[in-house]
Amino acid sequence: MDKNLFARWLAFGMLSSHSRCHGEAPKEPWNYGTDFTDEFREIDGLKYKLMPYVYAQAKDSSEHGLPMVRALFVEFPDDPGSWNVDDEYLFGSSILVAPLLHENETSRPVYLPPGTWIDYQTGKDYSGGWQNITTDEIPEVILVRDGTVLPHIALAQSTARMNWAKIELMVYAKDATAAKGSIFLPGDSELHELMVTNQDGAFKLLNDPFAGKVSWEIQLKSQN
Repeated sequence: MDKNLFARWLAFGMLSSHSRCHGEAPKEPWNYGTDFTDEFREIDGLKYKLMPYVYAQAKDSSEHGLPMVRALFVEFPDDPGSWNVDDEYLFGSSILVAPLLHENETSRPVYLPPGTWIDYQTGKDYSGGWQNITTDEIPEVILVRDGTVLPHIALAQSTARMNWAKIELMVYAKDATAAKGSIFLPGDSELHELMVTNQDGAFKLLNDPFAGKVSWEIQLKSQN
C-alpha cells in the first residue's frame, strides 16, 4: 500500500465511530519507516484526544437515534446546498470532515453549511459556502462549528488508562461569545451539557456537572 494513501485513509477512519487498520498488507506502520510511524502516531492520537467528544456524541446518538457519521442535511435540513454533498460528513453534531480522496492532494474544495466554521488544526475560520481548504499535519480537512466546546483528554496507552478526572475544553469561537458542548464519563448514566462564556476576554465554565471531581482546563482555539 502507498504510504500517502495509508495516511489519508487512516485519518478518514479515525474520525468515524469505529477505527481499525484493515486493508492490503503490510498494515503495520513501522514497515513504512520512522517518519510514517510518527505520522501514524499523530493521526491515531487525534482519536484518543477526542475520546470525550466521541463518548458524548455516542451517548447522544443512542438517545436520539442519530448516526455518529451523518450527512450534512441531517443537521442542516433547511440548507439546499447540504443536500447535494456526498463526499464530506459530520462526525457527531459539531465536527465536519472532508477526506482527501485524490492522490497527492493537500487541499480540496469543501462545502460548508451556513455559519462560521473553524479549522480544527490551524484555527483559521471560514464562512458558509464553497471554500478551498488546505490541510495541516493531519491529511484531512477537519472543521468545527463556531460556538462549540470540544472536550479533550490526555493521551494514554489505552482508553482503560485515560485520566477522566482532567479534561481540556477547547473552545472554538470566532463570532460567538458563548460556546457549548457535552460530556459523558465512563460509568456515568447521564449526558451533561457544558457551557462557557466570554467574561472579560477569557472563556469560563458556567456549570460544573461533576462538582469539582473533574479538573477543567479551558483553551481558545485561534488562528496560528
